[in-house]
Amino acid sequence: MGPVVLILGSGPAAVAATNWDRAVFTHLVAINNAWRLRPDWDVSIHPEDFPPEHRPPLLTYGQSRIEADQFVPVQNRYGGFVYAGGTMAFTAGYWALGALKPRVMAFFGCDMVYAARGKTHFYGTGTADPLRADITLQSLEAKAARLQLLAAAQGCACVNLSWHDSRLVFPRATIDDLASVGPVVPDATGMHAAQAREGDLGYFVPSGRYWEVASRFDPAALRDLDALWLAAHRASVRTEPAPGTASPFPPPDAAASGFRRGA
Repeated sequence: MGPVVLILGSGPAAVAATNWDRAVFTHLVAINNAWRLRPDWDVSIHPEDFPPEHRPPLLTYGQSRIEADQFVPVQNRYGGFVYAGGTMAFTAGYWALGALKPRVMAFFGCDMVYAARGKTHFYGTGTADPLRADITLQSLEAKAARLQLLAAAQGCACVNLSWHDSRLVFPRATIDDLASVGPVVPDATGMHAAQAREGDLGYFVPSGRYWEVASRFDPAALRDLDALWLAAHRASVRTEPAPGTASPFPPPDAAASGFRRGA
């Protein structure tokens, strides 16, 4: 049995996680301010422009801070930020997928749906980073679909523990489901088509700073790519693969990248 990783964001509902049994998760990855929700997190992950005063001031034994110099190389192995989406909910997922090799990634507080009035985050009103005008975030649903399918190809199930409206397309789950949940079976034809299109486009930025060269990228081409990932996601089988079944989709060796403020 592989690791079960909680990816904890800063949505208003995230406060519910303060009472969850920590033994359910092998790792707790806290995005940006989410480390404030409980002291027993394992990883604090944030972009380089995350204000120093909002970062955890001290690390206890076993805790680590993951920043751009660590997550960019990992994300590059999965296609990078131009294809994966330049916001921290996805960045945290790809980092965990590559670094922790989980069996399950359970997302909570990462719905990326923001109230027009009142609290947008558990700590009050914050910036709706995933909704900014960004060439990599034209379809949050497509970016979530891509992460889910690449994770499934690695034998990892992505689930959403939230009960609220969500831009994530992962299946809903409860904590009790995590012991038995399995990944979808990716549609081979659709996934190969999306990956081939990524290769043809060649939108690779080794530094991860895709916004510095955004004029290189065609928004229409990226919308077409999003459509391919969504089609592959719709065609995928929502059942657990047979034990021992080999994945036809090894993790990519190289691709594009980028990083900024997160969800």
